[in-house]
Amino acid sequence: MVRYVANKFFYMLISLLILISATFFLMKAIPGDPFQAEKKVSAEMKARLMEQYGLDKPLYVQYFKYLGDIATGDFGISMKKLNQDVTKIISDTFQTSLKLGLVAIVIAVVVGVLLGMLAALYHRKLIDNVAMILAVLGMAVPSFVLASLLQYYLAEKAGWFNVLGFDKPLDYVLPVMALSAQPIAFIARLTRSSMLEVLHADYIKTAKAKGLNWLTIMFRHVIRNGILPVVTYVGPMTANIITGSVVIEQVFGIGGIGKVFVESITNRDYTLIMGVTIFYGVILMVARFLTDIAYVMIDPRIKLSGGKEG
Repeated sequence: MVRYVANKFFYMLISLLILISATFFLMKAIPGDPFQAEKKVSAEMKARLMEQYGLDKPLYVQYFKYLGDIATGDFGISMKKLNQDVTKIISDTFQTSLKLGLVAIVIAVVVGVLLGMLAALYHRKLIDNVAMILAVLGMAVPSFVLASLLQYYLAEKAGWFNVLGFDKPLDYVLPVMALSAQPIAFIARLTRSSMLEVLHADYIKTAKAKGLNWLTIMFRHVIRNGILPVVTYVGPMTANIITGSVVIEQVFGIGGIGKVFVESITNRDYTLIMGVTIFYGVILMVARFLTDIAYVMIDPRIKLSGGKEG
């Protein structure tokens, strides 16, 4: 197990290095600089700013200096937000995105798995049809469209919620609904498909023949084996929800890290772009890393070297 974790961690570091390098050089390839839009800045002042942030040095020097800074946990100072440390900006704004994301993840997993299980247990019946219709709608409607519809009907027309803001517990409801709709739909379909396959497996028939009660069969065999594809999906989904709420944050006026990321790209704030990108990348890689470990722990038939035992 230790060797397996070490290998996964090593490949995660390699992936992170590739991400940092690709983002750095692609960003530098874009014409212009962070101070181009500053019309009031004189040529002399611009030269001083370029020198202050090390942008006057050769590209390879900037690259290796940045790698060294990252190794010590220093993401630098924002080029647009005066004297603000990139790490502090990320820390302050990510708290809001994390709160929204964690609630959406819990709702997505619980509701998605329950819908999928009900659809599988009542296959080709009314519950199955209703659950799959909801799943299709959830996957078909983009999150920003759903967010706008929720704002209009539940906030503007009904007056049940605030249109904008993220201050009270009720303010979570609409953003979470919009953010979790597609994951719920995908998990429901995934769970249904997996559960149906398990329910028709030979070992389930054998368990029934041995006289095991239905609850024991469900919890010991059906759910444990049927949930594996969902576990595989939950890792990337977690990272995508936490880091992919940019549009939802914009629609509901939530001041999370997504809003900061959009502003940094618009302003060509190199240090902030790099910091948020690396932060997003780390979240995604850690989520995949934990998913791989969880997958092995749930299903002991899976070898630590990959694949399943014969």
